[in-house]
Amino acid sequence: MNIAAELQALCDERYAQFQRRLIPTLPPDSIVGVRTPALREMAKHMAKEEDVDVFLSALPHKCFEENQLHAFVIARERNFDRCVAQVEAFLPHVDNWATCDQLSPACFAKHHTDLLPHIRRWMTDRHEYTVRFGIGMLLRHFLDDDFQPAHLQWVIAIRRDEYYITMMQAWYLATALAKQWDSTFPLVAALPEPLRSMTVRKACESFRVSDEHKKMLKDYKIKVNN
Repeated sequence: MNIAAELQALCDERYAQFQRRLIPTLPPDSIVGVRTPALREMAKHMAKEEDVDVFLSALPHKCFEENQLHAFVIARERNFDRCVAQVEAFLPHVDNWATCDQLSPACFAKHHTDLLPHIRRWMTDRHEYTVRFGIGMLLRHFLDDDFQPAHLQWVIAIRRDEYYITMMQAWYLATALAKQWDSTFPLVAALPEPLRSMTVRKACESFRVSDEHKKMLKDYKIKVNN
């Protein structure tokens, strides 16, 4: 498969312009403008090819869509150890929030015990999007049956100035308020700014947080601001 030619054939310039506004941290000319369903379909076929490892090892990629393809191919890997190795080879090259958030391996759901130490390590990495990825994996896999209150402290303890890390912390905590209210709400008061304001705003915008809990958060915010 000539990946560059395939991507150009699927190019939608209006969609590219939309993506460029959505991901302002990337150079505009690095975004071709290929829609996600088409990329997922390409990745489905690529994952079955014998030479897919050649693509996975060709880092860094030249454009956003190649990074997206890389994430979607990894997501189809069924062997946990192989998947983790592929993720860790790719993470240092992830350069935007969209690729970071769409890197979601299916096999992780069946390996929570093995996954958790990797998440803890990713969350303490120096690379911005590796940290964001670690928080995202904690959000996806450890806010239900395998939730532990200590996980909240892992997220809160991260002190980084990068916007996309803080936004993922807020997203995690807002989701925790929806799923684990009793453990999470008492911690809101001690959150540093701007994380506290972002968390409250996201929780109040969420359909998963009850109206009663939203009122408590809004009343709390008014009290703090006064």
